[in-house]
Amino acid sequence: MSSRQHPFSNLKFGIKAIANLFSNIFSQKWGRKFVSFFLVGALISVTMAACTATSETSSNNAPPAAGSAKKDIELTLVSFAVTKQAHEAIIPKFVEKWQKEQNQKVTFKQSYGGSGSQTRAVIDGLEADIVHLALAGDTSKIEKAGLIDKGWEQEYPNESIVSKSVAALVTREGNPKGIKEWSDLEKDGISLITADPKTSGVARWNFLALWNAASKKGGSDDKAKEALTKVFKNVPILTKDAREASDAFFKQGQGDALINYENEIILASQKGQKVSYTVPDVNISIDNPIAIVDKNVAKHGTKEVAEAFVKFLYTTEAQTEFAKLGFRPVDETVAKEKQFVDFYPKIKELATVKDLGGWSEINKKFFADGAIFDQIQSQIKR
Repeated sequence: MSSRQHPFSNLKFGIKAIANLFSNIFSQKWGRKFVSFFLVGALISVTMAACTATSETSSNNAPPAAGSAKKDIELTLVSFAVTKQAHEAIIPKFVEKWQKEQNQKVTFKQSYGGSGSQTRAVIDGLEADIVHLALAGDTSKIEKAGLIDKGWEQEYPNESIVSKSVAALVTREGNPKGIKEWSDLEKDGISLITADPKTSGVARWNFLALWNAASKKGGSDDKAKEALTKVFKNVPILTKDAREASDAFFKQGQGDALINYENEIILASQKGQKVSYTVPDVNISIDNPIAIVDKNVAKHGTKEVAEAFVKFLYTTEAQTEFAKLGFRPVDETVAKEKQFVDFYPKIKELATVKDLGGWSEINKKFFADGAIFDQIQSQIKR
């Protein structure tokens, strides 16, 4: 039996003591009656006081009423440069939905830049709750740093790919240099603008698009390497990221051609920029993954809302916003809408990362220190 004392036990002993006192004082019949009335009154008063105290305690400890507002919460989204406009269109829709359904205000801190630079920033201490990067290889680096749990690719649909695009070739109005396919970039007298694969995920995709086409045409790695050396001899400067490459080409007038995401080119045209571009029939599927940074959401207490936001990015509503701004939708329902079928030309030969051996092999072969990209750069005298 528990040794815990009943809350009214002391009350019983107190009343009994009072009764004995008055019993000794009053031995007459009328005295005993007086004592009885006194005790009944005392018992009622003390009991009411105890009940009032209990009621007040219960009221003070009661949980918040259903539907009451939750404490405001903040998410930090770290993404690659060219997703900025898409996220700025999507985030307010999620914030409104979450406020309506959960009665909680969500604010977002957003950081955009080259995918490689963003990856290093997160590893070095930028406390992202969510990372939307240009390539799965960058996300894997954050996993290896111990910030993202293994198996993140299986957490969300389509191997956690939430946006995708292809590589496009942009030329000056009227295409005076007659640039129509990847091999045209090898010609003397061509000036090409592209970003640096060492800092930009977009630039790695550009490189892979060039390599895929060159290797299929030439039939060997040596032939492909020779072709890409000619291409990169025509690059006067490697920009930090895709946005800087676009600015150099459009705003500063540099180069005869620009390689960039199809979505970035579409966005430029939507902003009133006159754009002449082609999407080569031999291309690569540029797949951009999303992931929760598990260590950070645990620290910030943001896991629930972070997961909800990522899931929202896969909805028809969010995918439509991606598609409007140039990203090829991963949602088949959206992809089949007439406005987008007409908008995005079908690619005849579309390679994938898996076709090239996966990101681990790709990084080792092409982008590691001393790998093929560095070898190509070492042969170029600027």
